[in-house]
Amino acid sequence: MVPKLKYLFILVIIQTVNSNLIWDATYPAIDQSLHEEAIDPVLCEEHINYAITDSFLRLQFIDSGIRTPKGILDGNTVDLGNYHQCLGINRQLEDSELQGKYCLIRVPLNQTLNIPQLPGLTDIHEFEINEIKAGFQRAHEINVGARRLGGIFNNDTRLAPQSPLASINLRVAVCVPKTCSTKQAIDSLLFNISAFGFEYTEEFCRVPNDKPWVAADYVAVVLLSLIGVLSLISTVYDVLVQFVLKNVVRKPIYALFSIYTNGQRLMNFTTGSDALHCVDGIRALAMIWVLIGHTTTENFWANPLTGSQWIASPEALWLSAAHITVDTFFTLSGLLVVYTTAGKLSGKKLLQNLHLFYLNRLLRMFPVLATGVLLEASLFNRVSDGPYWLWMSDLVDRCRAFWWSTLLHMQNYMNPERVCIGQTWYLAIDVQLHILSPLVLFWVLSGSKKLAWLALAITFVLQLSAATVYNFLMEFPSSLISPNRGPDEMSNYMFKYYVNTLTRASPYLVGMIIGYVLSLYRGTKVRLSMGLVIFNYAWATALLSFVIYSSYPILQPSWDNQPLDSLYNSFIRPAWALGLGWLIFACVHGYAGPINWLLSLRIWKLPARLSYAMYILHFGLMIAVNSSAITPPFFSPEGLLFKFLGHFGLVFIVAFVVVLFIEAPCTILFKKLLNGVPKKEKKPAVEPEAAKETGKEV
Repeated sequence: MVPKLKYLFILVIIQTVNSNLIWDATYPAIDQSLHEEAIDPVLCEEHINYAITDSFLRLQFIDSGIRTPKGILDGNTVDLGNYHQCLGINRQLEDSELQGKYCLIRVPLNQTLNIPQLPGLTDIHEFEINEIKAGFQRAHEINVGARRLGGIFNNDTRLAPQSPLASINLRVAVCVPKTCSTKQAIDSLLFNISAFGFEYTEEFCRVPNDKPWVAADYVAVVLLSLIGVLSLISTVYDVLVQFVLKNVVRKPIYALFSIYTNGQRLMNFTTGSDALHCVDGIRALAMIWVLIGHTTTENFWANPLTGSQWIASPEALWLSAAHITVDTFFTLSGLLVVYTTAGKLSGKKLLQNLHLFYLNRLLRMFPVLATGVLLEASLFNRVSDGPYWLWMSDLVDRCRAFWWSTLLHMQNYMNPERVCIGQTWYLAIDVQLHILSPLVLFWVLSGSKKLAWLALAITFVLQLSAATVYNFLMEFPSSLISPNRGPDEMSNYMFKYYVNTLTRASPYLVGMIIGYVLSLYRGTKVRLSMGLVIFNYAWATALLSFVIYSSYPILQPSWDNQPLDSLYNSFIRPAWALGLGWLIFACVHGYAGPINWLLSLRIWKLPARLSYAMYILHFGLMIAVNSSAITPPFFSPEGLLFKFLGHFGLVFIVAFVVVLFIEAPCTILFKKLLNGVPKKEKKPAVEPEAAKETGKEV
């Protein structure tokens, strides 16, 4: 009876948690109720009459608001007015305060207005919109697909400025007094809506100071201030003891947050003889590719039709194929989990230290991940503002509601539609695979090559077979951007394939196989004939090139081939991992020449070391920058490159600060807790890069 009660209790808990998944943030980033509560028709009339008599004030309202978007034929359906000028309107009257309110309204382009026919004019032909609707739809699909790269999977129309509905809609700003509804203000300041049959829907309104301070904001300010003070005190102590009070015995615990010592460790790239130097270059370049791909999520272009045509062209293959870079990270994770344990642990010892195997991984990732969650739930909402800020506020609301699932690495199953730090769906899958890896790793570490190969082969074949059958049964599309698929099919693709551990595990398993091969020949020179080397480069280059090029036909509107879609979903990712595996093997054993030289340059060491923090922090920072735009920028490939360089510089600096002030001291502290305090202090040294990165592949 008691066990049944336990199961019943667990069921109730699970049901309670699941029921909470539909809740919104208790304290939203933007308090929309403020503008609703301020509406007062009587006071509004008084404010409008005042604005009418004050010609300059009336001009401010009109100048800040409604006008026709420029470049409609190139897909721009948005005019944002003057956001900051509107919210800056503030007049103190005798008995009230007149403030501006910024609203965005959605106006159907294809509507009939009761405008009197002017004498002498012939009938005006109806504006043919059907010819350009296909272009609008195409631009919208590419914008939504680009946003999905960052983990934004919902179809909230607030976040889709060029979203084609039943007909093309214009989204234009209006600036009205805070006490007025948009209808009352437009009727009084511009024209009578009812008389002309003007139709619109109000999308959102913003008023001054509508970002309330919540507990997360106070926690972030206090915690980050405390870390800053600790870093200052610790650094002063460390420098004094090392350079002034040399006779005083230095206590490492007091220098835990020292910027000086932690900076030395961070910039020290000394590695062991068995370090995989080329992995640093691959990791850094993969992170750069992620940033380039996510830069396209700037979907507020002034010419989105031009942008969508370019992204679907052969010239943009390097960009449209960026989604595959995540499988590079999966491959490296699988490779390193085997390479850093093989020869050091036995299967029995792995089981005895399984808790350390898990804790070492989870604790290494926790400081940066928790920092990212806290920043996205609080301070990112305050770094800037703009007419697009609802996009940023949506990310903030996600973290205020679902911070716990991200920290538990369950977000890809618990709340895939509203992930806190959207791109961490990858991290969740990576952790889940790490948790499952001892099922294979035990046999790999058994000391028997036969058992090791058998375990790796059986696991890979079973996973690939199960994923292939699943893909053919579900009939998923093969891309984030699929012109011939409906919203339901794309949702299934995102939630049942793209963030599914089963369907994304193959490159991780290929990485484990490559890691085992590297461990077998660790410290030995593998001699291959020139013919075999050329053959291996031929098939690896063919695989990698095919993976990149195959994204082009899939993006075309004419693409419609379900069998190939299912084959693509099943085999494209392990194919990429296999080609990458040969490249790493060739670099390690001296068959890569200039490729190994390039990937092993010291210039990649620091970006590789910061890559995890860059991955966690980059998307929120990019959205904060993009959401601050006061007008849609003009799209061009050159402009996209400059935008990427700006994003890279910002993300690199913030990641460096987070690693130096938070991750570095926490890593030392966790290491002491897990391994015990060393008997005597050693000089600052950095462990081999491959071993270090086992705990925190991005």
